[in-house]
Amino acid sequence: MPQEHLLQVSPEIAANEMLLKEYLGKLLKISPKEIQHVSILKRSIDARQKAIKINLKVTVYLKGEPFEENKIQLPDYGNVANAQEVIVVGAGPAGLFAALQLIELGLKPIVIERGKDVRGRRRDLKAINVDHLVNEDSNYCFGEGGAGTYSDGKLYTRSKKRGDVTRILELLVAYGATPDILIEAHPHIGTNKLPQIIRDIREKIIECGGQVLFETRVTDVLVKNNEVQGIVTQKGDTILANKMILATGHSARDIFELLDRKKIFIEAKPFALGVRAEHPQSLIDSIQYSCDYRGELLPPAPYSIVKQVGGRGMYSFCMCPGGVIAPCATSPGEVVTNGWSPSKRDQATANSGIVVELKLEDFKPFAKYGALAGMEFQKSIEQKAWHLAGESQKVPAQRMIDFTQSKVSSEIPKTSYVPGTTSVEMGQVFPGFLTQILREGFSEFGKSMRGYLTNDAILHAPESRTSSPVRIPRDPITYEHLQIKGLYPCGEGAGYAGGIISAAIDGEKCALMIGESLHKKPSI
Repeated sequence: MPQEHLLQVSPEIAANEMLLKEYLGKLLKISPKEIQHVSILKRSIDARQKAIKINLKVTVYLKGEPFEENKIQLPDYGNVANAQEVIVVGAGPAGLFAALQLIELGLKPIVIERGKDVRGRRRDLKAINVDHLVNEDSNYCFGEGGAGTYSDGKLYTRSKKRGDVTRILELLVAYGATPDILIEAHPHIGTNKLPQIIRDIREKIIECGGQVLFETRVTDVLVKNNEVQGIVTQKGDTILANKMILATGHSARDIFELLDRKKIFIEAKPFALGVRAEHPQSLIDSIQYSCDYRGELLPPAPYSIVKQVGGRGMYSFCMCPGGVIAPCATSPGEVVTNGWSPSKRDQATANSGIVVELKLEDFKPFAKYGALAGMEFQKSIEQKAWHLAGESQKVPAQRMIDFTQSKVSSEIPKTSYVPGTTSVEMGQVFPGFLTQILREGFSEFGKSMRGYLTNDAILHAPESRTSSPVRIPRDPITYEHLQIKGLYPCGEGAGYAGGIISAAIDGEKCALMIGESLHKKPSI
């Protein structure tokens, strides 16, 4: 009978099937030739000691024991062309996985996306990087696939209590992702590979009778007697349906303003804000792996740090080994940073958001904006950074030690941020309390990771779109908006997710709640 084993082996053994069989042969006191197959179920790196080990969970099949490759297949989607319609606003992971789940339930999704399809977005990303031109509907945040498509494709989540992570990962594999995402401790698709997967999901939605409308921005939500009736688009078209999933992402400020203007209940939500720090990847490798050269068998090292500074959490966010920093503004007159890595994580630099927890009380200077106070706080910093850096897509930048010492850096070396940088004393970008916490925090980070606090690290500002500054409240059981029947706030933009996996899970849950309200069950 096949047996599971937990192993801790060298990187050389983990990377070589023959060496792994020899190791297992010694462990099981049998000849390696008796081992038919070794399935790796989970893989992680243990770099706590100088001799780095790979943790493996494996199933060993001996000769004669039944073994069959696990081929992951798509659900048996039916045709929903003539079924009841549900509007899905937003084609990010929450919206796309909601649409797929609706099809499983026998419902027809009409996906409304303000941005372009995944290929069309590329021209607008080039425009913001090279020409400093921001398309308000098509950028790193808006467009098919959402913010994650061109900003990394990280699949790691702590949201396991929220739903079935494995189901989402298996669906991604069925749509073309590498099966490695099922076994890695920190799975990652890569910005270069995710677009094709997103396109395949969209084509499946259309093939099954659903609709996907690009370059279609919602300008009004139709409500009668506190029930959703449909939407109006910027083209003046009306689309009617009495069920709507609102999955617009954390940067759809016009949607927050629309809801606020229509007196549809929303509330300010705390988020985190700071800078994006870039180090040479070789430096992070040497710190994390305690070696001068990591070799070919170890991946570029990530890091994760959390500190309490001044009564607030300061932590690394969306760390990108072997990655680059990207311009993620969604309107002219602002600058925003984020990071991403290609699938091979083979760039020379590592970057991470380093952010500080904000509190609702921090938004008091913007109290006149009510539920939009946090959004206006966020916007004010992005606009100030734009002004200080020269009113283009260049961002304020400072060497890390210089920042801790309140010194303007005499020069900033070229970084991975393509639009460029302007040497600025970061204290001008942030409120005083935030600047002080960041300065103290970087000193604390340097004590935890020897070598991290260095002037070879360049800070870029701001990292401000960590999560939504607004929550759209919903019933914890039905997922319907507390005030408007048929409206299902969903994903990151509504304040219920933080990343591709958790957003996809939330999208599925909203779809299931709609199915339940209509007495629909998923196909088996």
